[in-house]
Amino acid sequence: MWKLLPMLCFAGAACASPLVRHARAAEKVVRPGVAEGALDNPLKGWCPYTDAGDIQFPYSMVFFPVAWKELEPREGQYAFDKWEKEAWSAEKARGKHVVFRIYADMPGRPTGMPQWLIDKGVRLTAYADHGGGQSPDYDHPKMASAMEKLIAALGRRYDDHPRVAFIQLGLLGFWGEWHTYPRNELFASPATQKRVIDAYHKAFSKKRLMARNPADYAGKQIWLGFHDDMLPEDTDGPEGWKFLPRLRSSGRTENWKRAAFGGEMVFNGNQRWLGADFAHMLKMVEDAHFSWVGPYCPALEPAPTQQFTQRAARLVRLMGYQFSLSEIRYDAEPVVGGDLKIAIQGENQGVAPFYYPWALEFALLDRAGKPVARLAAQWDVRKWLPGRFSESAVLGPLPSVAAPGDYQLAMGIIDPWTKRPSIQLANDLKRQDGWTILSTIKIVAR
Repeated sequence: MWKLLPMLCFAGAACASPLVRHARAAEKVVRPGVAEGALDNPLKGWCPYTDAGDIQFPYSMVFFPVAWKELEPREGQYAFDKWEKEAWSAEKARGKHVVFRIYADMPGRPTGMPQWLIDKGVRLTAYADHGGGQSPDYDHPKMASAMEKLIAALGRRYDDHPRVAFIQLGLLGFWGEWHTYPRNELFASPATQKRVIDAYHKAFSKKRLMARNPADYAGKQIWLGFHDDMLPEDTDGPEGWKFLPRLRSSGRTENWKRAAFGGEMVFNGNQRWLGADFAHMLKMVEDAHFSWVGPYCPALEPAPTQQFTQRAARLVRLMGYQFSLSEIRYDAEPVVGGDLKIAIQGENQGVAPFYYPWALEFALLDRAGKPVARLAAQWDVRKWLPGRFSESAVLGPLPSVAAPGDYQLAMGIIDPWTKRPSIQLANDLKRQDGWTILSTIKIVAR
């Protein structure tokens, strides 16, 4: 740009007011090396139980099945706080995001139905399949109404809860999995299924929800994610009832771009699917765009071999998102009070996007590694679908607290639960308190 300098008068010389051109400071370009992705990035990877033995591998989420009667022991009186303090505070859950599913009937366990609802006349039908249990009359008017009220309360509590990762619809069927096979006559009618799905849609506008069956009324919902609880055995094949064929027939094969897909491994199938049939496992995770696997998952394998450990890591890096930067361009010497122009290029190496609008910030770190300035980039990380992405922005102004001097330029994607940068990039870059250090930067005076 051109700047008019003040009049300069020297003895014996005429005064002059020259126009002097100040060139913009040089642009700095950084092309970081690639590195293996983190195994415990948030909202992806393994999502195990907290009470099913040792967890062998890094993980960022835990899974909680919870009985309805535990959350609503008395009609309209919700024990969410008690449940969170007891279950979410378990040692293996500390510092982890939460996925949960509410059940009314879990085979092999006492009923999950609240006693007050049974006392209102909701009939339970005994069955012997899968270890036995008592299936409630899902179509009873008081049952359906009570589910709608519970879902509304769940929305008020958890729609904006920063620790909750994903919620499975649950409530209906064995294990809350939306079927009562082979006792199909015990399942909820299409009308009741619709009431439950509509209630969830009304109650939740922010949290990503997941349904078990990508068909029928659920298969008509563009906003809904899905979970396959027989991965990878029943994920794909010629049978129309399998997971991906149902997605295809329902026209929901693109839902993964806006809502999470995940689910559970075939029980006791770790050795097979990370062994002789590992190639099929990889293909199913890729084809179904899975972000996470649990609660039964390879992280619970009691004595993993080196090959098993390596394959488990490969699966985690494939699942969900994995962001790697190939280039960062920025003003090498921005001025105090001025703007900072910055642009990035990168690749999402995973099979799915990140599903929440977490803020992306750049920071100037001092010599002690502490941020003296933080600048928000209005970039939507949800749009970084698998493949290449690029962004650019003019950030600023640089605050006066960023005095002239040398700093480290860092980037972070901020977890609203911890309020700290938490997503690690698949790059050979150092990190400081969660911040990824991109390079050095010099701030100059005006």
